[in-house]
This record gives sequence, structure tokens and C-alpha cells, in this order.
Amino acid sequence: MSETPKNPSPADLDRMSDAELVTLGTQLDEVDVKFRKNRWPEGETTRAEKRAAATVTIWFTLAALLALAFTVIYIFWPWEYKGEGEDGHWLYMAYTPLLGITIGLSILFLGFGAVQFTKKFIPEEISVQTRHDGASEDIDKRTIAAELNDAWNTSTLGRRKVMGGMLGAGVGLIGLSAIIPLGGMIKNPWKPQHDLNVAGDGTLHTTGWTLASDNRPDGMPAEKVYLGRDTGKVYPDGHPPAGEGRLERIRVEDLAAGGLESVFPLPESALGNFEEHMHSIHGVRNSVMLIRFRPEDAARVIKRKGQENFNYGDLYAFSKICTHLACPTSLYEQQTHRFLCPCHQSQFDALEYAKPIFGPAARALPQLPIAVDSEGYLVANGDFIEPVGPAYWERRS
Repeated sequence: MSETPKNPSPADLDRMSDAELVTLGTQLDEVDVKFRKNRWPEGETTRAEKRAAATVTIWFTLAALLALAFTVIYIFWPWEYKGEGEDGHWLYMAYTPLLGITIGLSILFLGFGAVQFTKKFIPEEISVQTRHDGASEDIDKRTIAAELNDAWNTSTLGRRKVMGGMLGAGVGLIGLSAIIPLGGMIKNPWKPQHDLNVAGDGTLHTTGWTLASDNRPDGMPAEKVYLGRDTGKVYPDGHPPAGEGRLERIRVEDLAAGGLESVFPLPESALGNFEEHMHSIHGVRNSVMLIRFRPEDAARVIKRKGQENFNYGDLYAFSKICTHLACPTSLYEQQTHRFLCPCHQSQFDALEYAKPIFGPAARALPQLPIAVDSEGYLVANGDFIEPVGPAYWERRS
């Protein structure tokens, strides 16, 4: 190697080889290379080197295959919920564990391969460098590029096509596995996921109470929907008697003055159907607070414009879903007439159409119109006229 000038000009830099630039770069960076040795002899390939290359390639191949398995499982595995005893229950139960196992092992095996590659192919080197502050000059940029090029050449990865290909496949597929789940978050919020039932139709603007609407999105006529009280009945064997339900209908006299009851949509067609009752209870936007004001408090109620007929006497029904982040606003202070959300401390004035008076919630709790049928049972007198829960882009209130 020719002598390296201490202050080379741009012309000197152009004439230098990569090896000379590497030497210059170490000098300029005040790096003292104490020890450096290649892992394998140049010009020949030993059996040990072949075994080392095969080991690293196997790790990278396993990482790529498991990342590919994650992608296949995520897209094609039957992920729809299946309850215990239903066909496909164990396939459903295995979905999430398989996703975790495949992507976890893929990253782990890629790491094993990288460690083995570093230990078996990157030259052994001990270097000491003095740190300094300041931006890099042009000469530093040229020399560091040469050093990186030298590191690539001495790693031998460039001539190990299979190993490099498996490394690229592993990294690429793991990256793809990180991106693909984002596609599962993209959906049309207005596209029904199933027929309208006690849990809505899967869109943002429907609930089980939508069954009582005169303008149902499925075009069917309105159905009588009772306000159903949860009795809490359970059956250890999982098989309730025929005609035995979980929800029961409520009469006006069943709720004492000043009392509050959580109620759920109970369609007339689902009376005595335990399974349908459970679907109603589990409907994420179904829960409603039925409150009966004391006579002196009912006289102080301020009704919302356009909703003057939504109550039945001193009985009012408000959505239990907080308009901030959909927590259950199930706490009620009878003395202050406030609904409280335990998650972020929003408070709503029950005497003034449940409008927010404290906390992050910015919208009143939607009010459900209610009435009493000929048998004295409380029923929904239509659907909510505004979306339930947190705001979204098409909400106007």
C-alpha cells in the first residue's frame, strides 16, 4: 500500500483505493485497530466454513418460513368466534396463539441467524476510538463510505447468495407481517356485517334498539322491543330450560321513584330465548339507563329540543355509553342528579337531558324514546335519533 497523505486533496482521494481510504478513515477518526483477523482463509472454502454458512442459512430460512406462515394464518385461518361446543371452537381458540408463535419465532430465528453470522463471518477486530464533537467533513464522509464498503466485502455476505437471499426474505416477510395486520383495521363503517338483530348489524349507527325504528336500514317494519331487565340467571350445565330467558319485561311500577335500572333491548320475537337475551346483553351499544325521577325532581327536568316526548311520565331512558370513549356511565348520584363515568370522570346532568357538565365528554348522552304498551310493559318508542357513544365524522350533535 502506498503511503497515505495526511491531508489529501480531492484529487488524492480520487486516486486512493478502498483499502487506502479505510486506512485514512481510521486515522482521521483516531481509531487504533489493535487486532483484526478474518474468520476464514481467503481463496479457499473449507468444510467448516460450509457448515457455518449452512447453519446461518437455516436460521434465516426458518425465519422467512415462519413469517410467511404468520401471513397465511392471519389471512386464511377461521377467526370468527365459535363458542365452546360449536364446530370449529378449537380452530378459533388456536388463532391468536398461532399468530404469536409464528411471528415470535420468526423474529427469534432471525436474531439467531444474525448472531451466528456475526460470530462466524464478520472478522474479529478490537479497535479503540477517541470520541469528538462536531459535524463530519467531506473527507470523513468519503472515508466512512469506504469503511462500510470494506465491512460488506469482508463479511462475505455478498458472495453467499443463498444466505443473503434467506436473510432478505426473512427481513422482508417479517416487515410484511408487521404491515398486513394494518389492513384488518381498514373497513367500511357503514357496511352491514350481518342482518339486523339484537346487537345491530355491525355498523356504527345501529343497536338492538334499531329493531324498533320505523326507518330500519334493512327496510323491514318496526318490531316491538321491550325494555328488558337482566335477571342474572345462570345455568351451570349451560343448557337453560326451553322458554326460559335471561331478560324480563318491566312495568312502570317495577321501578321505585329515584331508582335506576340498566335495561337492554328485548324484541317480542325473542321472549323466552336465553341465547338471544345474552346477545342483547353483550351488544356493545345496547345498554340503557332507565331512571325514575321523584315527583319534585321530575318537575325540574329540562328537555332537549325535539325530544320533548321521549320520556314516559317521570321515566327517562338514556344511553349508558359515554360519549367520550364509550365507557359505561353506570354511576348515579341521586342527590346531585348526575351520571358519572368512572373511566375519565365525565359527569352528565340527568335533569337537563344528560348533557355533559364536567370532564372530557362533549356531547349529551342520547335519549331513547319510551312508551307503555297495552299490557303495561315499557317498550322502545323508536330508535335513538343520534349515534350512540363517541363522536365520529358524520355525527352532527
